Amino acid sequence: MLVLLPPSEGKATSGRGAPLKLESLSLPGLTAAREAVLGELVELCSGDEEKAREVLGLSEGLRGEIAKNVELPTAGARPAGEIYTGVLYDALDLASLDAAAKRRATRSLLVFSGLWGAVRVNDRIPSYRCPMGVKLPGLGALGAHWRAPMAEVLPEAAGDGLVLDLRSSAYAAAWKPKGEPAGRTASVRVLHAPTRKVVSHFNKATKGRIVRSLLTAGAAPEGPAELVEALRDLGYVVEVEPPKGNGKAWMLDVLVHEVH
Repeated sequence: MLVLLPPSEGKATSGRGAPLKLESLSLPGLTAAREAVLGELVELCSGDEEKAREVLGLSEGLRGEIAKNVELPTAGARPAGEIYTGVLYDALDLASLDAAAKRRATRSLLVFSGLWGAVRVNDRIPSYRCPMGVKLPGLGALGAHWRAPMAEVLPEAAGDGLVLDLRSSAYAAAWKPKGEPAGRTASVRVLHAPTRKVVSHFNKATKGRIVRSLLTAGAAPEGPAELVEALRDLGYVVEVEPPKGNGKAWMLDVLVHEVH
């Protein structure tokens, strides 16, 4: 099972350990694309601060993120699972998992990123600010920048098992499973049961709980149909929209009554 996660806008501070080594990150086929984004981002943030703030979509209160990006090549790094914070990651709570569940998380979780493309939770990275929706002056839209290298690398990472896609639309644009892998992909929405509406906060929190539930239970669904069974066994209310034709992903709606 490969679980595709969005990053978080908010991040923990960088560590005090050794700085980033791009060649040490998982998915080495993305290294050249990572080098290009990192170079462009550092150059942008080392120049006109107002331009950098505009390009990155930062409020006045987040101006300090620009200086953080300038220091990326030398900043201390921490495991990505410690860097990413926010609602989904609070609910997932990787730090409190037992040893077996942590091993499963290392094998199965892949966090998408405007800067790194995608990383595993044990990859050591510094804290940064670079959403997938950014258009860097020398590279253009990051979603488009990542499509070709992702198309080369991600099918191998997905293997022949289930792909559970919990990404937001901006990050899903960087790689969409096609052909046979798409038929093994399940995308999940979380809906408030009485209204059938997506509400951002509990959508993220519930996705974090879903991943945690699967990891702690040791569930290993082989495909979308088995995932539905596993989630129902874990107490989730799931509605299913099977794929409309070959090479199409499954759509699962997880219904939640309490908004929290």
